[in-house]
Amino acid sequence: MRKFDIGHHKTSVGQQVAILSILGFWLFYVIIITIRAAVSDWPAQDELALRRVVVTVLGIAITYLLYRLLLLFEDKALSTRIITAFAGAIPCAIAIGAFNYYMFNVYDPQSLFDEAHMEKMREYMEKENYALQAIVEDSVSRFFFIISWASLYLTLSYASAVRTVERKAARFAQAAQDAELRSLRYQVNPHFLFNTLNSLSTLVMRSQPEEAEKMILNLSKFYRTSLSGDPLEDVALSEEVHLQNLYLDIEAVRFPKRLKTETHIPDALMDVLVPGLILQPLVENAIKHGVAHSKRPVTITISAVEEGDFLKLTVADDGEARPATQARSSDQNSGIGLANVRDRLETRFGSQAKLKTRSPETGGFVAELTMPLLADI
Repeated sequence: MRKFDIGHHKTSVGQQVAILSILGFWLFYVIIITIRAAVSDWPAQDELALRRVVVTVLGIAITYLLYRLLLLFEDKALSTRIITAFAGAIPCAIAIGAFNYYMFNVYDPQSLFDEAHMEKMREYMEKENYALQAIVEDSVSRFFFIISWASLYLTLSYASAVRTVERKAARFAQAAQDAELRSLRYQVNPHFLFNTLNSLSTLVMRSQPEEAEKMILNLSKFYRTSLSGDPLEDVALSEEVHLQNLYLDIEAVRFPKRLKTETHIPDALMDVLVPGLILQPLVENAIKHGVAHSKRPVTITISAVEEGDFLKLTVADDGEARPATQARSSDQNSGIGLANVRDRLETRFGSQAKLKTRSPETGGFVAELTMPLLADI
């Protein structure tokens, strides 16, 4: 089974989103610094704002370069990308810190401060390693600022990877479910064909050519109808009942005096949707275990009722009780047909559908199939 490694899954947040996040971060920075400068009542507010904009433009450019660096590691593990972000943020922070120091302390400081402020600045700048200390302190704050952006970017990227993997997993799960449904659906036809060919062989050996020809024609109609649709698509209940009537016509050739059929389905339910051939194994079991083992006429009844949001389909026969009633129930429940129905219901509807069987004391067998009521839209 294939496993998905989100950390190694290449995705893209999108350049537009990345650029907008960079601009948003730096805009927030400019607003906060500007408010702080205004509250502190620094002189030359316009000049300070202009230089702050220049530093911000450089910061945006450097952060964008970090974004381009992270793109190069987009197909790597998340841990590698985090390490890259932290390592890449260090030179970025130092570059911005150094440029900021130059803009506010080296480049024409006289236009920013009055004489009193300039005197204080000279005192600070005369201290040993003042410039280095100022750049380092500013770089540290810039580092955490840039890492905050990088964390946001990696979070968005990781979330995008998770969504992509979830969509892929959902597609694979759906494909697996479709394949299972197809397999289960196609399992019905060979099983049915095997039984029908046995019946046809019996008619030939008994020298009953007319009955054999009629069975072949009915078999042709059945397969032409059943194979024309998509095995993954639901069919109207009326179509499903029509298919079962074709099958019963085939078996009526084999049991002309013993097989009787009844259908009790309200007109309002004829258009509801059911999985194609979902009743086939149930009707086939009624023939195999009810009609074939009886020496008297046996009636197979197909009925449907609506129970709230669910549809209950019932296939019942009034065949003779065998010496041990439970033996017949055990035989039928362990067969391929009912196992196929249960698997198809679970694959198609999960826990919302079920198949129950019982053997009445008077004889016969009842299979009750309950599934969500699906309207034909």
